[in-house]
Amino acid sequence: MPFSRRNFLSIAAGAGALVGARGVLLAAAQQSQQQPPQQQPPRPNMDVWTGTDQPYPYYTARSTVALVKGESRRKNITDALVAIDDQIQPVLKTKKYVVLKPNCVSTVALGTTNPEALMGILDYLAPRYKGPVIIAESCGNALANFEALGYQKIVEQHRSQNVSLVDLNIEAKYQVLPVFDYDAHVVPVRLAARLQDPDAYIICCSVMKTHNAQLVTMSVKNMVLGAPLSAAPKVTPRWSDKRKFHVGIRMMQVNMMLTAQKLRPFWGAAVVDAFEGMEGNGPHAGTPVPHRIAIASTDYLAADRVGVEAMGVDPTWVGSLVYCSQAGLGQYDLNKIDVRGVKVADVKRTYKLSIDADREKQWMGPMEELPVKLG
Repeated sequence: MPFSRRNFLSIAAGAGALVGARGVLLAAAQQSQQQPPQQQPPRPNMDVWTGTDQPYPYYTARSTVALVKGESRRKNITDALVAIDDQIQPVLKTKKYVVLKPNCVSTVALGTTNPEALMGILDYLAPRYKGPVIIAESCGNALANFEALGYQKIVEQHRSQNVSLVDLNIEAKYQVLPVFDYDAHVVPVRLAARLQDPDAYIICCSVMKTHNAQLVTMSVKNMVLGAPLSAAPKVTPRWSDKRKFHVGIRMMQVNMMLTAQKLRPFWGAAVVDAFEGMEGNGPHAGTPVPHRIAIASTDYLAADRVGVEAMGVDPTWVGSLVYCSQAGLGQYDLNKIDVRGVKVADVKRTYKLSIDADREKQWMGPMEELPVKLG
């Protein structure tokens, strides 16, 4: 650089600035040694599971859940739905028909949706909705299960509401969703089209129970595993897309979340019947819990979150619900759920989990065999 008076003044000014900055830094350092550091305010995007800044699109809105306790299963469910009527009506009145999705995976009465629970929903609908109502299921031989569980009396006692029973496997209408197999290869599953109909108001009626693969099961699992189709009765060869979900404890959680993402836009209201819950080796071989409560919400994840709390189960253990929360499919933060009715603490119990509970929680840990890192 050619030397000039202008350059000399510029250099001098820059040197002065550096000296001044150094003085400020030294003063700040001395002050920090004299005063204790101030505690940092909590970060607004703190991840509740890992304690780190979270990139997940958590559901930010508050959700409402009704929680009712009483000595009548049917009345409990009606009262729970009435408590959130303001949440249901704006959407219900736009729909052409209602689908009730029970949990009828078997004919074991304790682990399946009781007819009185469905009648409780119909009692709520009777003065509020005049369209047809379909009770639909895809698990096993649905029509045979309906008969064994006494669902025909529902149709007979509610003829004015135009109630019918539908086996989704016989209906055989579906949309395809790609999920993952045990080796993380993409495979297709056929999800019942009826559960993805924008003209339907879908009400899930699940049972509060422990489970041998999902720790606990309520509304989200009832919808997700009730959507994949199987071969219709008397059809050969036999097949079941439900089996594609039972592909290891970790991948099962992922597939349930992916399916919930697909189905959630069509979900109306969730009902969890815990008049008599199930604990221990559910979903078929558990023992009864006389809990005497019912839960209802238009946010399926929030309904299950209240249910998990009522069961005395750590909410971070239930992989599919944690994944659904991280994907923003509903509210899983109890502090952001407004409970109408009794307090959760007043009905909380401690359900005995499955003998496989420790293995079911292994989704939380690292994979034992990791692929080679490339690139």
